[in-house]
Amino acid sequence: MKVLVTVKEVAEPEDDFQISGLEIDEKFLEYDLNEWDDYAVEEAVQLKEENDEVEEVVAVTIGPERSEETIRMALAKGADRAVRVWDDAFEAGEVLDPNAKARVLAAVAEEEDPDLIFTGVQADDDSIGGTGVALADELGFQWAAVVNAFEYDIDSGVANVHRELEGGVEEVTEVEAPAVFTIQTGINEPRYASLRGIRQAQSKEIAPKTLGDLGLDDSAIETPVGITDMYEPETEADTEYIEGSADEMAEGIAEILRKKGVAE
Repeated sequence: MKVLVTVKEVAEPEDDFQISGLEIDEKFLEYDLNEWDDYAVEEAVQLKEENDEVEEVVAVTIGPERSEETIRMALAKGADRAVRVWDDAFEAGEVLDPNAKARVLAAVAEEEDPDLIFTGVQADDDSIGGTGVALADELGFQWAAVVNAFEYDIDSGVANVHRELEGGVEEVTEVEAPAVFTIQTGINEPRYASLRGIRQAQSKEIAPKTLGDLGLDDSAIETPVGITDMYEPETEADTEYIEGSADEMAEGIAEILRKKGVAE
């Protein structure tokens, strides 16, 4: 049995940054493993630790060579090997929409032939949460989104999952493998990468793949999504800080409200 986990390198800007063209200047960015994907990796590794039938956990990412540092964090936490997809065609594009990502990840999945696929619910950088479900659709797999509890019966190949829905509603359902599950934060407690794990990750395989290696061409990543502008929003209101005792702060707030015509 094999589990595939999709992971993404996300960029976090410093508090003070500068915009260069249609992107934040790279010198103001720090890169890390997407938070939701960290929980997906942990869920996959725990499943392997609890079941001898799970032979391998494979992490897959779409990203440049720089992203290998991020994917090695997944390896350090227990994934057995990784696949990194990238070539010049990605450099030309600006943003990959969920369907484009799904086509690429589906090509990897078809090569790996996993029983289960775990993804994060969404990404820290763009907050788009459609890739996991789009991947299931591309593969023709069953799926469950926003999973916050997961149990898998190896013998029957059926997962019992709890899904977090809007309004605080929780759905309990069964999903038959092969299937894709988008994992919510809080489902587990992601482990820290131990020093031993970090050392072992250096010798684990990260296989580079191009679109051609996966039997795809540039049309696979054509997308209707693009960045047309980037700017820092202008402040629409000033902020006033009121200091002093509770009475002084209350009087200060009352005075502001009177000036605004809210209170007389």
